[in-house]
Amino acid sequence: MTLKIISADNVLYEGEASVVHLPGAMGAFTVLPGHASLISTLTPGVVRYAAPDGEHSLSIEGGIADVDRNIVSVCIY
Repeated sequence: MTLKIISADNVLYEGEASVVHLPGAMGAFTVLPGHASLISTLTPGVVRYAAPDGEHSLSIEGGIADVDRNIVSVCIY
């Protein structure tokens, strides 16, 4: 699936990911390829994902995640 992590100033990551872990407002959740569509607010925490070059993590203060058709868009602040 494609992961896009975007801040107000920059595209922090855009590429393939096999799994994405997100700190959702209703609890942490994991997105895998073929996941159902959803939109969630994000709370302070850590976004973790597995890209072709390994595991990565990014601390965030909050944001919004949109999952649709194997595209995970994460807008953070």
